[in-house]
Amino acid sequence: MSILHGKRAVVFGAGGSLGAAVAREFAREGAEVFVSGRTQANVDALAANITSCGGPAHAAVVDALDEAAVDDYLEDVVGQAGRIDVVYNGVGPRIGEYANGRRAVDLTIDQFMLPANTVLKSNFVTARGAARHMLRQHGGVILFVTGSPARGHTPGATAIGAVFGALENLTENLAIEVGPAGVRVVCLRTLANVDSRTIIETVAAANVPMEQGIARFADSTFLKVPATVNDTARAAVLLVSDSARMWSGTVVNATAGATLD
Repeated sequence: MSILHGKRAVVFGAGGSLGAAVAREFAREGAEVFVSGRTQANVDALAANITSCGGPAHAAVVDALDEAAVDDYLEDVVGQAGRIDVVYNGVGPRIGEYANGRRAVDLTIDQFMLPANTVLKSNFVTARGAARHMLRQHGGVILFVTGSPARGHTPGATAIGAVFGALENLTENLAIEVGPAGVRVVCLRTLANVDSRTIIETVAAANVPMEQGIARFADSTFLKVPATVNDTARAAVLLVSDSARMWSGTVVNATAGATLD
């Protein structure tokens, strides 16, 4: 039996490459998925793709920065499915908005705060909304995903690195509060997924041939291989499954040695 059989999973930011990959993998492993994003056509296409492969999927347009919209959407999901077992948020601005590659001393306040006002805020809004339902139902998993800049080993990634570090701290703090009710909070730290829109745009902006960019990411790991969105999605499945029931308040390092704890 698939390891997420019978689970109801909510994926915010499903219009992005990683969010879509996570949603597809959740469905492939048996979950009923509720996918949302800012563009109806994108989430409709994803839901249709998942359904064509035999998995139940439902699409909606939701602004994951809007507290009321998120809370209303989660209420609708519970009304339809009865409960929420998993929530994951893949929301984030386009890579060109991050000011990645710029030294910290050259960042404007607005550039520094952008990831906090989008990624961090959105993750808190969706996690908080889901946690309220999970506390009442005495179970569920909240999944955060960060990246290698969380460890401060990536020059020119001050703003997003600070936000990733905050999400990893939030993982532990939220897990302490909701754990007694049987709710788990976990975080997956990934390496750059070379087939994601973000990394493709990053490499293109640096005027580096894609093959060379992939080789650089691969060389930063112990395994000398690049990470893909499917690698991250498969790890996400494991973390939210019952096989990982004793993992909570923890960050799982899936960077293959590119960053060390």
